[in-house]
Amino acid sequence: MKVLHQKKLKKIGRVLCNTITRSPVECLIMIDILQHLSIDHHFQDEIKFVLSTVYESLEDVGDYNLSEVALGFRLLRQEGYHVTTDVFNKFVDEDGKFAENLRDDITGMISLYQASEFAIEGDDILDHANAFVCKNIRDAIPQLVQDQANVVNNTMKQPYHKTLTRFKVKSYISSCENEQATTYYDVLLQEVAKMDFNIVQTLHKRELCEVSSWWRDLGLAKNMEFARDQPVKWYMWSMATLADPVFSEERIDLTKPIALVYIMDDIFDVYGTLDELVLFTEAIKKWELEAIEQVPYCMKIFFKALHDITDEISSKILKKHGWNPINSLVKAWRGLCDAFLVEAKWFASGQLPSSEEYLKNGLISSGVHVICVHIFFLLGQGINKKNVDLLDNFPGLISCPAMILRLWDDLGSAKDENQQGYDGSYIDCYMKEHKSSTIESAQEHVVNMISNTWKTLNKEYLLQNSFPLSFKKAILNAARMVCMMYSYDANQRLPILEKQIKSMLYESIPL
Repeated sequence: MKVLHQKKLKKIGRVLCNTITRSPVECLIMIDILQHLSIDHHFQDEIKFVLSTVYESLEDVGDYNLSEVALGFRLLRQEGYHVTTDVFNKFVDEDGKFAENLRDDITGMISLYQASEFAIEGDDILDHANAFVCKNIRDAIPQLVQDQANVVNNTMKQPYHKTLTRFKVKSYISSCENEQATTYYDVLLQEVAKMDFNIVQTLHKRELCEVSSWWRDLGLAKNMEFARDQPVKWYMWSMATLADPVFSEERIDLTKPIALVYIMDDIFDVYGTLDELVLFTEAIKKWELEAIEQVPYCMKIFFKALHDITDEISSKILKKHGWNPINSLVKAWRGLCDAFLVEAKWFASGQLPSSEEYLKNGLISSGVHVICVHIFFLLGQGINKKNVDLLDNFPGLISCPAMILRLWDDLGSAKDENQQGYDGSYIDCYMKEHKSSTIESAQEHVVNMISNTWKTLNKEYLLQNSFPLSFKKAILNAARMVCMMYSYDANQRLPILEKQIKSMLYESIPL
């Protein structure tokens, strides 16, 4: 199958190259399809060339319709180009309102909505665009044919920018098949996408086997029965964040600190007494195996595992990329441990902190910084003193997904499936300060905070030019994964995640 897959990829590449000189708009549409089918990673050079060409001629959008302009805008921002919203001026009147006749252009409206999700603070025209589409497109749904209505509903619920493409490949292929492809190229794309999904799925299953074997051999699950034992869930974080199939070894390595973050959280939430946790934190901060003599056995074996895995990953990065990240990794783990201890002291005292204090500490206790530091060094691009110093100090690019995770986690004060502890939530702190607020108004406030944080993340993604694009894309993917990881049902289970695990790892696409 791999040989046939490669032959068909070459055919697609030739079609893309032939289209580049003929029609930039057709190329943008092709790139969008390749991305939705999650086979764009095979054509990065061609895509980069097309988008750089489009970017250079972006001022001349006179002949482009709404759908084409919005698509070009979104694709360029996705790839890190800081495109201004001036390209949409031709579609608004003197008062900054979108022309009423655009309501009948459903394709254009959908494309505009997708583009509006990449707004940053100050992009007023995109805020107006989002409101304009939300107001008008739902009124149009009853008049649409069923397939188009489904596309509209899915787009409004799951805009491209805030979802993980590979997790939606099957549904996209299904919608393409329902449209009954009429050209050889359409059929070719679907065939390649199915093959590619199955090939990558086989790779992911092999990686998960390695992760599961590592976790079993580590022995923490056997010796720490109070802690979570969820290697598949932990691997899903890595699979989603480092989406390019080429990062196989990196996904396996990344799952290890992810697992340790969860276990450390359980040590603080459901196991240790406050006195034990103080000693444990002191041992972590000293980063010496001899410093753990006074803590319980499970803390000793955890710290030994943490110490050894951090050394192992550091040695691998030094050998592969020529930089020893041990200082940055240890600093991140110390910070996480400190943040967990702060929360333990708060809730042992029975007093809630201010919402501001809680959130400031909660960004660190989310574990996002620890994981992002590992991602940066595992990817091995852009490693220099300037970037490492920036990374160590919790830059906005990392604090944004940390904020999104913390707020999503706290939105329903959800506990993990097997986690018995409770360590408070932002909702609790907020309602304590705002006596007249209801749970509904507090939740609405949090939803608005998440929305605004996405805007800040978009800005960091576009304007933070120091970090490499591969790292910034991984950060975006981590933020996209949060919703799936914290959408608990009434039984404290994760039905969306469970469905995706089954689909992504165990159900191939019939060829």
